[in-house]
Parts: sequence; structure tokens; C-alpha cells
Amino acid sequence: MNEAALLDSVRDGLLIGGHWRPAADGATVDVHDPATGRVIKTVASAGIPDGLAALDAACDAADAWAATSSRTRAEILRRTFDLLMLRSEQFALLMTLEMGKPLAEARGEVVYGGEFLRWFSEIAAHVPGRYGANPEGTGRMIVTQHPVGPCYLITPWNFPLAMATRKIAPALAAGCTVVIKPAALAPLTTTYLAQLLEEAGLPPGVVNVVTTGDPGPMSQAVIADSRLRKLSFTGSTPVGRHLLAQAATGVLRTSMELGGNAPFVVFDDADLDKAVDGALLAKFRNIGQACTAANRFLVQRSVAKDFTRRLTQRVRELRVGRGTEPGVTIGPLIDDKAIAKVEQLVGDAIGRGASVHTGGTRIDGPGTFFAPTVLADVPSGSALLREEIFGPVIGIVSFDDEDEAVALANDTEYGLVSYVYTESMARGQRMIERLRTGMMGLNVGAVSNAAAPFGGWQLSGLGREGGDEGIHEYLQTKYTLTPNPFA
Repeated sequence: MNEAALLDSVRDGLLIGGHWRPAADGATVDVHDPATGRVIKTVASAGIPDGLAALDAACDAADAWAATSSRTRAEILRRTFDLLMLRSEQFALLMTLEMGKPLAEARGEVVYGGEFLRWFSEIAAHVPGRYGANPEGTGRMIVTQHPVGPCYLITPWNFPLAMATRKIAPALAAGCTVVIKPAALAPLTTTYLAQLLEEAGLPPGVVNVVTTGDPGPMSQAVIADSRLRKLSFTGSTPVGRHLLAQAATGVLRTSMELGGNAPFVVFDDADLDKAVDGALLAKFRNIGQACTAANRFLVQRSVAKDFTRRLTQRVRELRVGRGTEPGVTIGPLIDDKAIAKVEQLVGDAIGRGASVHTGGTRIDGPGTFFAPTVLADVPSGSALLREEIFGPVIGIVSFDDEDEAVALANDTEYGLVSYVYTESMARGQRMIERLRTGMMGLNVGAVSNAAAPFGGWQLSGLGREGGDEGIHEYLQTKYTLTPNPFA
């Protein structure tokens, strides 16, 4: 399927109660290809009435979906997975068109995002309960799990398929209905996924999609509605804090996957070839636009020059361009704001004394491209050591011993993921204990997996997505005491 035919096949309306329709006031929002700047599709832009109508639909469908057998819910998720695999090329191309990642990476996201559909289809029928005598022997305790209720899911633009499946799949497996609001910068993949769910037999109203260019007022209205029982958000920490404050009024269950400032620690006993391979994966996946992207490269002083030399050579070999072009490994950043932020962070570091080994500048358009960059000797106090870069920039800092490495790695208010390279099993074990992050890659540059609990500590968020833990974010516990049947 060519680009034009694919874009024509994606609906341009809101999905509310099983019907695709325009926004109540007719508002629209343009979706751009960041590699060219051109508008690729115009979609409906929901307002407050549309958001509340979507919540109405989710509430109307809630009881019937909760009463649907777990096997039926699992089979719908599995059919959706199978359909996604059949149309993997269309989904990969769509992601590349709307947010810019290279096509090879987009294909990888289809596999990764699909695994959430498959994983939660497999555990939907295996939610545990408990039955047993109370300690006094006077009764029997029954502990059961129940759907938390209608959910509002807010997803980001950087992984438009995986972030949708990572939230929708456990919600549906648990028996919850949802309203999902994808990011205005990349809403098409979520819409296309909803079309797939319909084809797989999902009943009307179970999943409702509200695209919008003005999310604040609509989200506030939906979150303030007393019928909503769950809020799940992936995005920046400042926005997450704002949403948590809104959610507090209704005492909503919340899952917050927020910002990161991942350290990438290389010790002098590391296999440097593996460390360089891991660094490229941890930094440049999705053009550096990932909360799990390595942000601060901490390298033991005795190997820092060698590591920097090897890494710089590999970075210079990366090919920048439109993600649909053969051989491209670095696509565009999402928009001009992203370019401006990376420019500011790189300029600040250079102004403080960091040395540029490659890159360091934006690339002339069309499109929003920034050259893959390696900065060495980044001084303390540099903004890129404190802030999430969200771009293809490596900043290297040297350390002398393990204690200093731990202190530097933990010197952040975030705590999503860390990466450590060492050939010492004992040191690796110590770093697992000492680094304050919710996830860690030990001699690996990517950690995400549908079967594993994804989430962070500190200002990186609350709750977990994926793994056995993921479905419990959408369940609530009930305890029942019955009389002793033998009394």
C-alpha cells in the first residue's frame, strides 16, 4: 500500500460509541510529516462535549464489557494481534509518516506494541483470587479482583502504537472500557488501531478515540467527571503533576509514566565494543526521543578517551534523512520546539566547556533534523545533565571510582531506567542494589518487554505497565467474609 492509499484508509473522525463522527463544533487539527513539514492528514479536534460523549459511551458499555467472559476478551485481543501482524507494514509506514522514526525502527515498534496485545490476551483469563479460612477459624475469606471502571488514557507521540497497546490491552483484559486521547502530533496510528479493534469484534463503546488539538479543557472535563475511575498518562513530569492534581479530586486510580534522565555507566572492565553497541541503542533509538533514552554517559576515566573515540566513529556513520529512505538510521525530531530545546541544551554545555566530537548543530530543512552529536567533558551544572534531552545527543562525563559513579548516576530527581556495563558480576549486583531506578539494563542497551513491569521511581512516575503487574493497574480488590460452612 502506498503512502496516499494508507493515509486515505485511516479515519479522520472521532470514535464514540461505535460511530465515527466529526467534532461537535466541526473543529479539526492538521497532522504533519516532520521530515518534510507537509500536512499529511486533517482529523477531527474534539472539545469538551466530545470528550464527555466518549465517556458516556464508555460508561454505557462498562457493565456489559465487565460481564463478558475473560476468554472472550482474550480472544478479541488475540485477533487484534493477528490482524496487526498481517498489516505490520502499513502500521510501520504510518508511524514513520506521522512522527518520523526510520522505517526499520517502526517495524520494531509494531512487534513490540503487538506483544502487549498478545501478552494481555494470555493473562486475561488468569487473574488470581484467594480463598481460605480466617486465622480464627470462624469464617472463610474470599478475595476477588474486579474491573476498576471507565478509564481515560493519554498517550504520547513518540511511540504511537506501543503506548496505545500498552494501555488499551490491559484495560480490556481486565474488563474496563476506555476513552483514549492520542497526542495531536501523531494521532493516526491510534485511530488505525481502533479500526483494527473494531474488525476484531470489539463491541461499540468499549474503546473510544478522541483526537484533539486542544487537550487541556477536554481532559479536565473528563477527569472531573465522577464516573471516571482511572487515569493513565505517559508524558512529561510537569504535565503528569498537573494531571495528578486534577485526579486527586475524584480520588482516581492513576498510572503515570513520566520523564527520565537515564545514566549510562561504563566501567573500565567493560567490553567496550558491547558498550558502544549498547550506547547507540540506548541513545539513538527513536532519534533519542524516548523516556528510556540514555541521557548522561558516565565513563570511567581510564577508558573515557577510548570509549569516546569508538563511539564518535560509529555516530559519524549514522545516516540522517526521511525515515522511508533506505539506510536511514536517524529521522527528524518531532517539531521546531524539539529542535530549539536540543539546540539550547547543546549550546549551554558547549558554553560551559564541553568539547564537540561530532555534530552539535541542526540540519537545514525541509524537516526538523538535528545532527547526531557527541559531547565530551560535559561539566557539572550543564543543563543537559539535569533535563531530559529528547534528541540525538550524547554527553560524556568521566568518573574515577564506583562510589563516584553511583553518586553521579543518582544525582537526579528522576528514576526511570539506568544502564550499566561491567564484566564483574559482583559489581553488577552492587549496581542493581545501589542505583535508584525502576528498571536497569545490565550489559544491555534496551530493557522494554511486554512481559516485564515498565515504570520508574521518584519523579519518573507511579504504577507499572506490562508484566503481571500491568493488569492489576486496572483491577480493584474485594474481600468477602463468609461464615464457617462447617460450624
